[in-house]
Amino acid sequence: MGGHAAGEVASSIAVETISAHMPEHADDVLLGTAVETANAAVIEGAVQGAGKPGMGCTASCALIEKGKMAIAHVGDSRIYLLHQGRLVRLTHDHSYVEELVDAGEITADEARLHPSRSVITRALGSDPDMYADHFTLDVVADDRIIVCSDGLSSMVEDSKIEAISCSTATPQAAADKLTSAALAAGGHDNVTVVVIDILDDGTMEKHAHARKRRLIGIAIAAVAFVTILLASIALVIANSWYLSDNNGTVGIYQGVTGDVFGIPLSRLAETSSVQVSDLPSSIQDNLKRGLALGSEEEARNTLESYRDQINADKSDRSVTVSRTLLGTEISPDNPATHDDSQKGSGD
Repeated sequence: MGGHAAGEVASSIAVETISAHMPEHADDVLLGTAVETANAAVIEGAVQGAGKPGMGCTASCALIEKGKMAIAHVGDSRIYLLHQGRLVRLTHDHSYVEELVDAGEITADEARLHPSRSVITRALGSDPDMYADHFTLDVVADDRIIVCSDGLSSMVEDSKIEAISCSTATPQAAADKLTSAALAAGGHDNVTVVVIDILDDGTMEKHAHARKRRLIGIAIAAVAFVTILLASIALVIANSWYLSDNNGTVGIYQGVTGDVFGIPLSRLAETSSVQVSDLPSSIQDNLKRGLALGSEEEARNTLESYRDQINADKSDRSVTVSRTLLGTEISPDNPATHDDSQKGSGD
């Protein structure tokens, strides 16, 4: 921390401790733990006489592994990501002016020139309970990572950092030009800049091929599932039969009632002359819903039983009508039915 005694000692202790405790893989939680361990080491160093009381430093760490970048951060140094020509600040400054920016009291440009811009609210060596911000994000080939102290970010606006980073071919050239820009702007603070380019070492291509294989496998599994589903539906349709109302007559249908996405799941297999209206109301209700049967033969047999039932009912009604008419002809109240022998009885 600029202006604090033995800041270089605190920084040295922090680098050694973080290096000793950093995780083997891009794990932001463990990287944050390493930074917090460094905080305890800086505080202990001051107690043991290594450096001076009140010494401290900031820490911005990036651990990159196979397309993943773990970040742990404390203080007002920064980590930027240049992706497809656009610069994005990944870290949040732990400073007084950043709190003013967050509250909407000043702008980011005003923060760079604010008289209290060097006041930081979180750093290594100041608080035993200090904790590090940490997170993980994806990086791809041709991404550029910029890690810098506030000696750069407080002197050079982000738009110019972006322009310089985009216009330089190598990380070393970018670091040199960014440092020169900070010094040319006044160089009021120490300038530290680290630039890292993400290169394609074949790992990302392998991941792309593996992802493609997974997608192909998923697509094949989906096609197989749909094929099996359609085959199952077709099998059910082929082996399912029911009777239903076909415009007033009883029809034999193959399949099941209903539809999928507007596609009917049955077809009319056979028509008949059996009128639905001639059947009992309970059977009519069943036909409206579709009377499921076990086979085509059972459907035909049931249809014939309806026909027989209707014919029997018609025959019974015919007999009843005949008897009624016959009863009327022999009624004693009807003169037309008197015996002919009574005619001429007065002769």
